[in-house]
Amino acid sequence: MKHIINLHENINDTARNNSDCPHVVLPEEIFFIISIIGVLENLMVLLAVIKNKNLQSPMYFFICSLAISDMMGSLYKILENILIVFRNMGYLKPRGNFETTADDIMDSLFILSLLGSIFSLSVIAADRYFTIFHALQYHSIVTMRRAIVVLTVIWTGCTGGAITMVIFSHHVPTVITFTSLFPLMLVFILCLYVHMFLLARSHARKILTLPRANMKGAITLTILLGVFIFCWAPFVLHVLLMTFCPNNPYCACYMSLFQVNGMLIMCNAVIDPFIYAFRSPELREAFKKMVFCSRS
Repeated sequence: MKHIINLHENINDTARNNSDCPHVVLPEEIFFIISIIGVLENLMVLLAVIKNKNLQSPMYFFICSLAISDMMGSLYKILENILIVFRNMGYLKPRGNFETTADDIMDSLFILSLLGSIFSLSVIAADRYFTIFHALQYHSIVTMRRAIVVLTVIWTGCTGGAITMVIFSHHVPTVITFTSLFPLMLVFILCLYVHMFLLARSHARKILTLPRANMKGAITLTILLGVFIFCWAPFVLHVLLMTFCPNNPYCACYMSLFQVNGMLIMCNAVIDPFIYAFRSPELREAFKKMVFCSRS
């Protein structure tokens, strides 16, 4: 977010005087390379689902939604690097109208990436819940039409939310709303997990008779959720500290890792497709066909 990054830069000068922690700076080339890899990997996930009819199911559509979220996070960094290059070459006027508009668009992509990931993971969790505990009625409950409607509502709401947050990003309530969505998503999924655990205890035999793929999907979700928390939580914490204790030396020390936290977000987009491929034989087979067909 432009306003968060600019505020971070302004605060850093004051906070650095109160902290002995040096500001960690990572080469922009690393961000660019990781972002390119993230876009290409998630694009492969989308193409694999589009080209293979056996993958065109609600579950894989929800995975595609998460892949689009990851791709937007990577695309944000690619566009930012390109903008920096043009500005350094003198083609763009610093803080000019075009750069301000471009920054707002890129910030919207960044926020859309987070919101899309949050709601995509939530809908994947709900899908896994119906798969395990309503296996017989699953195909009548989670239809393709309903999946498309849900995803349309999610992305429409996320787009509107991202634009609104960029417009009002300098207000504290907006920051609180932005950061509160992260724990709310965790609470929702945790409640589903607790409910699934309680049902599993009372339906132990029934769970054992379910196809292994159903339980494997729940494990995949757990891994995706763990990676998401690990990669995004440091940045969310950074935003909170920067808003409520910018001049505290301990907060300033943590905020010196701003670029490291940004790198973790970029890595999330690279790791997720490996999780899909490792956990899904169908998707892994689709990847192999895409690679070998393109070579031949």
